[in-house]
Amino acid sequence: MINARSETITEKPSFKRAASKRRAILPADGYFEWQKNEHGKTPYFLHGNGVLAMAGLYELWPNPDLPEDDPNKWLWTTTVLTRPAQDALGHIHDRSPVILPETFWEHWLDPDLNSLEDVDALLNSVPEPHLEPYEVETAVNSPRNNTPELLNPV
Repeated sequence: MINARSETITEKPSFKRAASKRRAILPADGYFEWQKNEHGKTPYFLHGNGVLAMAGLYELWPNPDLPEDDPNKWLWTTTVLTRPAQDALGHIHDRSPVILPETFWEHWLDPDLNSLEDVDALLNSVPEPHLEPYEVETAVNSPRNNTPELLNPV
């Protein structure tokens, strides 16, 4: 699962254990989001000042087809936590990644933070980020396109 709703990660069996023990920070320059309109969807790139620290979870999954001693036995996967978009960006999309300010990094990664109630409390205290959106070309709609020019404003 690419995204996980931050409001339910401590309740859902698929995320509960990772929320308690396997939290991560996923760095990004920004992210794409699509705004619905009468002509379809318009792509935007949302970014901040510098690298964004997205709250995430990770999991390890064994490949049953490989022997136990195979170095490729374990697959590492991640998911980005999302939350309702409450600032001015809510007009583009109703959800956004949970962006951790630098003052939250140490707490989010603290291995002693394993109480699900404390994880919820921490997530609920993360302030809304101040991101800047700008429209980009529809070329971002296809995964076949993967060039730096995708970040150019329209």
